[in-house]
Amino acid sequence: MNIPGIFIRRPVATILLTIGIALSGILGFLKMPVAPLPQIAFPTIQVQANMAGASPETMAATVAEPLERHLGTIADVTEMTSQSGIGVTRITLQFGLDRDIDGAARDVEAAIQAARADLPTTLRANPSYEKFNPADAPVLVLAMTSDTMTPGQLYDSADTVLAQQFSQIEGVGNVELGGAALPAVRVELQPGPLAKYGIGLEDVRAALAAANANSPKGYFDIGSTRYQLYTNDQAKLAAQYQDLVIAYRNGQAVRLSDVSDVENSVENLQNAGYYNGKRAVLVIIHPSPTANVIRTVDKIKALLPQLRAALPPAINFGVAMDRSQSIRAALDDTERTLFIAVLLVVGVVFVFLRSPRATLIPGLAVPVSILGTFGPMYLLGFSVDNLSLMALTIATGFVVDDAVVVTENTIRHLEDGMDPLNAALRGGGGGGVHRTLDERLADRGIPADSDDARPAGQIVPGIRRDAVAHHRHLAAGFAHHHAHALRPAAAPGNREIRGLHPHGAGARFRRHARGV
Repeated sequence: MNIPGIFIRRPVATILLTIGIALSGILGFLKMPVAPLPQIAFPTIQVQANMAGASPETMAATVAEPLERHLGTIADVTEMTSQSGIGVTRITLQFGLDRDIDGAARDVEAAIQAARADLPTTLRANPSYEKFNPADAPVLVLAMTSDTMTPGQLYDSADTVLAQQFSQIEGVGNVELGGAALPAVRVELQPGPLAKYGIGLEDVRAALAAANANSPKGYFDIGSTRYQLYTNDQAKLAAQYQDLVIAYRNGQAVRLSDVSDVENSVENLQNAGYYNGKRAVLVIIHPSPTANVIRTVDKIKALLPQLRAALPPAINFGVAMDRSQSIRAALDDTERTLFIAVLLVVGVVFVFLRSPRATLIPGLAVPVSILGTFGPMYLLGFSVDNLSLMALTIATGFVVDDAVVVTENTIRHLEDGMDPLNAALRGGGGGGVHRTLDERLADRGIPADSDDARPAGQIVPGIRRDAVAHHRHLAAGFAHHHAHALRPAAAPGNREIRGLHPHGAGARFRRHARGV
């Protein structure tokens, strides 16, 4: 069956099919994720719980253990690791490759709700979870600095504005803040005054909790009028805590400032971030497993001008790390190599065939073949990365191989006087380079499959079969097969193969035969 003949006889359908393949490939290329390497990522979810001031031992015993017990009942969990630090616990769950990440997230949420009854009452909020792998490198790190604002104020602005907006962008898996913590009032107790007044640590904690309760104050009635009390005695600054009475000794009030130093600070002092020598709050953005890294970074940078308007003007932004730059450079270099390869192929074909019309065939076949590849790649879940582009660069040689052989064979038939349609049908219907040249040699009276059957006057005496095979490869010009070694001629003589055209592959064949 001559498959190329089906398309040769239907030029309109072939053109429409070519355009459709190219357009589908372009659409697939625009929708494919872009990454430095192929996407080989296990479905991973990280669960995090925070309790300010708790030691790592307390977090592991009271928070991590109940969560691990309930999360361990989820199906298809292949690995579970937990890390407990000062005031924080992180549990990473890794699932099987066939597990749907969204279904796993629903099971994780159900397990967290089931574990809530076993968690401490001092845990201010439920544990949260994110669908990302903490081992993956972040795609973008932003640094926030200010000459007038404290790190706690910077962190509060980043937590209330930036983290929420960035989390809504497609391709963002997790937004992590570092370099500071939320603003808080720190009470540093002095052991000497506490021992002097006989006040324990629990007495101070109870006084702080009772004075800082934000609860309804009630109302009072005067005649037929009711007055609702809306006052709020919740303290937010250090100055509001200093005069707090924590106990009475000998009829005198002992205030908080008498036994401690009260200052405006942050929840955790063990965090510090610097950018260009200044204290900074870092916004660390991790991608989701199927994210297009370049497109995600572009969306984040496009949103930054709007977020600047919502933040105080004293805040300055800087890009501490942008992983998309190295990815862009690597992909641009690979794409440039692919373009140069196609250009060289077209140039070589033009030099050897010396026909712009014939050069147009591989000039169209190679780009359309490359573009058409992106459509199935998108449907099969591939990504545009260094390996896939390198494979396309190598595959260009295979595409050119067939295009060049068919083009050269068709031109040869045209030089023999055949009409264009039959030349295309016969040139495209060959079974490869050996089939094409066997037919050509047979037309000239050269039996390529025999060493002895030689019509008199039409073949060089003494050239063995391996020599004929070697000439056959030289006539093809672009074949990738290795030629056999030539053996000495059995009889003298300087004959030539008659009947070939003085130009093209025939002329090259004749000159080599004379040399032998």
